[in-house]
Amino acid sequence: MENASSASGSPPANLLSKLLTLVGIVVVIAGLYLGRHVLIPLALAIVLAFLLQPAVRLAERARLGRVPAVLIVFALSFALLGGLGWLVTKQVSEIMEQLSSYQANVHNKIDALRRSKTGGLNKATAAVNDLSRELSAASQGAASKKTGPTSGARPIPVQPTTPPKDVSDYLRDMIGPLASVLEIAAITAVFTLFILIKREDVRNRVIRLAGIRQLNLTTQALDEGATRLSKFLLLQFCLNALFGLFFGLGVYLIGVPHALLWGVLACILRFVPYVGTTFAASFPLVLAFAIDPGWKGVLLVFALFLFLELTLANLIEPWLYGSHLGVSSLAMLVAAVFWGMLWGPVGVVLSTSLTVCLILMGRYVPQLDFLEVLLGDEPVLSPQAHFYQRLLAFDENEAHAIAEKFVQENSVEDFYDSVLIPALSLAEQDRHTNGLDESRVTFIQESTREIIDEFDQRPIETEQTGSEPPKWAGHRRRTSSVRIFCLPSRDEADEIVGNMLVQLLRRSGYDAQVFPIGAVSAMLEGIEKHEAHFVCLSALPPFAAGQALPLCRRLRQGGRSIRIILGLWAYPGGLPGAQQRVGSNCTDSIAISLKQVLSLVERHQDRAATVPVTGAG
Repeated sequence: MENASSASGSPPANLLSKLLTLVGIVVVIAGLYLGRHVLIPLALAIVLAFLLQPAVRLAERARLGRVPAVLIVFALSFALLGGLGWLVTKQVSEIMEQLSSYQANVHNKIDALRRSKTGGLNKATAAVNDLSRELSAASQGAASKKTGPTSGARPIPVQPTTPPKDVSDYLRDMIGPLASVLEIAAITAVFTLFILIKREDVRNRVIRLAGIRQLNLTTQALDEGATRLSKFLLLQFCLNALFGLFFGLGVYLIGVPHALLWGVLACILRFVPYVGTTFAASFPLVLAFAIDPGWKGVLLVFALFLFLELTLANLIEPWLYGSHLGVSSLAMLVAAVFWGMLWGPVGVVLSTSLTVCLILMGRYVPQLDFLEVLLGDEPVLSPQAHFYQRLLAFDENEAHAIAEKFVQENSVEDFYDSVLIPALSLAEQDRHTNGLDESRVTFIQESTREIIDEFDQRPIETEQTGSEPPKWAGHRRRTSSVRIFCLPSRDEADEIVGNMLVQLLRRSGYDAQVFPIGAVSAMLEGIEKHEAHFVCLSALPPFAAGQALPLCRRLRQGGRSIRIILGLWAYPGGLPGAQQRVGSNCTDSIAISLKQVLSLVERHQDRAATVPVTGAG
């Protein structure tokens, strides 16, 4: 009764837990938006702390104290940022002053483009413009007739005037747009100094906030987060700076003015996923269009951008970052939009780093595990679940593609044990709970048989991928007098797994044969006639084990000395659970995978071949 009540009370508890998690997410998002004036400088400070921490540690190794090292690195970094900011601001003002000089060249190019378009589109555009002018003139004439003649007196126009500005007004106009930027910069600087000087204290406070009972979990999360974020941010900053350096240098050699501005802009905008570099290249492209009488400058700038982006994105970044960052491509794009809506441009720049933090939270906090599923780049479905799902959708082509891809990296034996048998087990569980209709059961079984037959038709010497031979278990040919019979315990799924086993045994050089369902008498006659040495009972959970035990006892009748192997394929409790479920009364060995059966046959083949098979039929 107690178990029943607890089981009946678990769905409402799970629903309440999910509801509380959803409410918590909404509250956190609202807090991120409402507290953005403090959280944005804090996030920037954490990023800067990760970037500056290697330099601070290097200064500390030079026997400088913590505070002097932090102050020196901090001062040099902000001096560099301030110098670049001043130069960039100066170049922006120069562009504003020179815009009028580019106007004539832009008009000439537009006129040239218009003159080159001599076709029906120009004529149609001119006709529409003429018709529009005629209609406008007619409507104005009708309006004048309706209102009648007007008196010669015209109203005196009134123009509002503003009082002259004093010095405070000029200062307010100059500093006003920069006030928010200066405020964020000041708060960020204070946070950065505090985090760098008191980094151990900040770490300990985070651990204490998570709770002493979660000490191991919190330590793992902090270590992984610090290592991954520090490495990623440093590499990202170096790559973006390298991109900005080469882009600015290339633009300078092409002849586009203000190369420093375009290099710094490319470095900053490249922090924005996917679209940042495109925006960075658009500004010098427009400027090249405005100042160059021809098209050479535009094409050269575009070629420079394309070369640098393809080289970094496809060659250098995968080599430096490793196989993956841990964030899916779609998640990076969605995260950029999400953080941009919350925190504006700063959120877009920090979106990738913040998303990595969310993935780490989902990995170590059970209530937030959905974040790792939604945002991470790990496979959402296991190979066996993916394979089974494609068969449920009647997608035989993709199921075959999954099989081919797996076999290219693993052996056929591993594919059977890790993908095909677990997928059949999932299908059997759904079938016994009436979760599958007959058409899907038939399709899954026929598709599985086709895959097994396709692998069976490939000889060992044939290359399956064009470059590597197929990887078969026990592919080394041998001559063996050992004869092995395989008998399915209950239904067709057991027979299918038996076909896999017989295929692998024959590939290894054994004389193996599978009997159809219910052919116990035929197998007993074959044992007496052909002197079989091993019998493997194929049983696929959940209900085949109960059927296999009577078969096992029947094989033992008459004092037969054959070696019986019971295969409980993909048993949920593993080999110990299977041994406990069956016991050792009628079987000689128990296996839960095809690999274990091959190993048992290999181990006992010599002794089995020397023992004669006895007993009545």
